[in-house]
Amino acid sequence: MTKQLEKLFDLASSRMDDEDNSFVLPLPENTAEVTETALTNLEKIDAALPLVRSLEASDGELDELAEMAINSYKDLQDLGFEVESRFSSEIFNAASSFLGHAITSRTAKINKKLKVLELQLKKAQLDAKLQTKNEELESTPAGEGQSLDRNELLKMIASQVLQPK
Repeated sequence: MTKQLEKLFDLASSRMDDEDNSFVLPLPENTAEVTETALTNLEKIDAALPLVRSLEASDGELDELAEMAINSYKDLQDLGFEVESRFSSEIFNAASSFLGHAITSRTAKINKKLKVLELQLKKAQLDAKLQTKNEELESTPAGEGQSLDRNELLKMIASQVLQPK
């Protein structure tokens, strides 16, 4: 903005002085509080991850199934190359079925882990929202036995607006 426009509209100078730069710099007090809040939230998530015990057991089972399917695939591939060509198509078809089962097993394992992480993140978000709502409720002043109707509230507002500053 130019100086002429500032004079015309009677605006404050847009040049930044040293005092004006103070709001641009981060405040250590605020950053420390935000960092502590973020760290406590991360600790909550990390603490919740080991609570799901069945993940490790089922992961081992899915890995075992995938390994068995891959081994069966390799065996059938070798067998398919050693038999006559008229019988090999059915053997290769069964081998590809085993390979599909191995891929499905690994995909199910990954999807289950992602789903658990997604649920834990949603729970952390919900906990954070509930905490902020509780803080808002605690910070709002409670009525001190006053029962005001609409007209009384309007009179109070009008008296505050009309008072000279």
